[in-house]
Amino acid sequence: IFPKLGEMGFLGIAFPEEYGGVDLDKVTECIFAEEMGRINAGIAMCVNAHTSLSMVPILKFGNDAQKEKYLLPGIEGKIIGALALTEPDAGSDARSIRATAVKQGDKYIINGTKTWITNGTMCDYVIVAAYTDKSKKGTGISLFVIDADAPGFTEKNKIHKLGHRSADTAELVFVNCEIPEENLLVGEGGFTGAMATLLGARITHAAKSVGLAQAAFEFALQYSKEREAFGRPISKFQAISFKLARMAVQIETARLMVYKAAWLYSSDKNALKEASMAKLYAAEVVQDVCTEAVQVLGGYGYGVEFPVERYYRDAKLASITEGTSEIQHVVIARELGI
Repeated sequence: IFPKLGEMGFLGIAFPEEYGGVDLDKVTECIFAEEMGRINAGIAMCVNAHTSLSMVPILKFGNDAQKEKYLLPGIEGKIIGALALTEPDAGSDARSIRATAVKQGDKYIINGTKTWITNGTMCDYVIVAAYTDKSKKGTGISLFVIDADAPGFTEKNKIHKLGHRSADTAELVFVNCEIPEENLLVGEGGFTGAMATLLGARITHAAKSVGLAQAAFEFALQYSKEREAFGRPISKFQAISFKLARMAVQIETARLMVYKAAWLYSSDKNALKEASMAKLYAAEVVQDVCTEAVQVLGGYGYGVEFPVERYYRDAKLASITEGTSEIQHVVIARELGI
């Protein structure tokens, strides 16, 4: 899938032409993310992890050698990247990670375990967050680019999930993993600045949620027109028609919020509040819409014959990944000055 997406230019939508990209904007990237989400949310998640989470930090902070090694083939879909931040005991509170990177001569020795890493078992490289100075809470975290065949990159354990089953998710283990010092990204303590660039991933994730909601809505709408009860299509019953009308309003509202955030981001304006709003609301909408889609189909919505049960399972992740809904509330409140 990745080589084909690369061949068609979809992996380089928002990347400069000099690295093989198309040099368009976040709005265009969100259109693609929404359509991918409508087709398969799991694959859409893998693509977003590759482009927004693993390649954007290299584009923004990588040196020329890193860009040549990872961006060019990454945009072509010849290699796949991942970002490893979350740990078994550290999710939303990134400062609580335990992974360490100790410099020894011209190398860094990485130790730690990362979990819930998208593209984890199939990645060719992974950007890992680890403490280089534990005396500096948060600001002592650095980012490293680690190749999949690096000595000490010992385990890639696949995680089985409720939904997004087409997405590769894994636990990664690093035991005395040796990497050259030039694999340091940004510089020691550069984690905070680099993470700010990942705002775009939150927006494209919201677009993916809109696409998933759209898929569930379209299926439920078509089913309601074909399914008959008491001598007429169930879409003619107000209980169903009003439900579908509400779903359409929710999706369109979420979509407009996503594209406003994308426009602000592409215009180099402060999009933090709008991105969190879009991500939060899109997560609520996709869960509401997919739940209602199951209800419209009744018993058929609960079975595996139709894709609605998959949409229902996939929807839940929207309020967890790329910053939980609780964290989005924190960000929004902070941006409101309260």
